[in-house]
Amino acid sequence: MPEPGAGSPPIDPGVDIGHVHLKVSDIERALDFYCGVLGFELMQRYGAEAAFVSAGGYHHHIGLNTWQSRGGPPPAPGTTGLFHLAIRYPTRAALADALRRLIEARVPLQGASDHGVSEALYLADPDGNGIELYWDRPRAEWPQPGPGEKVGMYTRPLDLEDLLTAAAPR
Repeated sequence: MPEPGAGSPPIDPGVDIGHVHLKVSDIERALDFYCGVLGFELMQRYGAEAAFVSAGGYHHHIGLNTWQSRGGPPPAPGTTGLFHLAIRYPTRAALADALRRLIEARVPLQGASDHGVSEALYLADPDGNGIELYWDRPRAEWPQPGPGEKVGMYTRPLDLEDLLTAAAPR
């Protein structure tokens, strides 16, 4: 079977994911989590139905809305939809700070993995949306790919105690 996209040039390397927009059941509860626990900044609200949050003053990295979901349940298992959104932190210390915030807020982790190229924490927001918090190792440290592969990722348990040692003191 040919490689997907074979025959067409790859996408411009400057393309990135600008934001994700999530359906939530309760805007205030979602803001308490994304701003209060994770530390995003509220950039704008659209009344009681939508809000936009970001890191570093960007217009928005995450949109939250109740337009079709106010009071609704999480998506049922076995259905299609978003698996998780991934939030990339700039350094290992910043990811360690995120872990400390989760511990202080008593937000349970669903997993924690070392992928060789990155270290990642997995959890769910109050609406059951999957979230990955991660940082990328420098490319020079990425594992070498196998034959026919472009990246050498793996999944191993992440040492959370070691990660916490990277957090800056408060």
